[in-house]
Amino acid sequence: MKNLLGTIRLKDHNSDITIDKNEKHPCFTAKAHDYARMHLPVAPKCNIQCNYCHRKYDCNNESRPGVTSDILTPKEALHKYIEIKKKMPNLSVVGIAGPGDALANWENTKETLRYIRAYDKDIVFCLSTNGLKLRKYADQLIELGVTHITVTINTIYEDVAAKIYKYIRYDGKKYFGVEGARLLLEEQWAGVAYLEDKDVLTKVNVVYLKGINDDHIDKIVEKAEAMGASVTNIMGHIPVADTPFEVLEQATKEEITQVRLDNMGTLPQMLHCNQCRADAVGKLGGCRSVS
Repeated sequence: MKNLLGTIRLKDHNSDITIDKNEKHPCFTAKAHDYARMHLPVAPKCNIQCNYCHRKYDCNNESRPGVTSDILTPKEALHKYIEIKKKMPNLSVVGIAGPGDALANWENTKETLRYIRAYDKDIVFCLSTNGLKLRKYADQLIELGVTHITVTINTIYEDVAAKIYKYIRYDGKKYFGVEGARLLLEEQWAGVAYLEDKDVLTKVNVVYLKGINDDHIDKIVEKAEAMGASVTNIMGHIPVADTPFEVLEQATKEEITQVRLDNMGTLPQMLHCNQCRADAVGKLGGCRSVS
């Protein structure tokens, strides 16, 4: 395995198809910078409450995960995809990244992917999730043709997770503290491990939370590698008003760069993440919303 993003570890049985699809996914390799991606905001609900997150559904003036100008139905998402694809022939990837969690809105996510696949058999599908329902829906995601999955995992320790997440909602019940943290971590890593031998590239996102998880990010990357992830993306924390972590000190760009470089020997690192909106469209660095 080379420590360069874009030369990602793949399994022999699926390497041909996955390398081809990876070369067209700008979020998984910087080599795909000429391709565009489209996030469809069909997933408003979330099943966990992160202490750094505040979702907004009618927001035009913020550029971060968890915000969108509109929520689309699956059919509206299809029509929007057709409209944008005609204007943007280099559009190679459709992703579902919120503004909540894709798998907490399973019916919307499933129908959206089905509609678009019926229209376009070649488009690459990706999905972002907190991983709480990943193991449950993994086989169906594979059947739908999802080849790239991003899971945000911010710690390997239950006591630290209890500081990061206010609660976990699982099968109709809320879990708090270490109990909820344990459930979330178990499901996250089980999902990543299950995908190791499937036709899926798995990326683990890690939010750098200064004073919370910055002393063991290397351990998170090591576990991601051991569980079969192909790449990690260490991102800076964006302070958001009206959240418990709005006063948390931000890591500097230099600190983020250094921790990425420090972990390149374990897994390839994404170095070009823009922390995009849930309705982003276009090339990385030059995107707009779907509205």
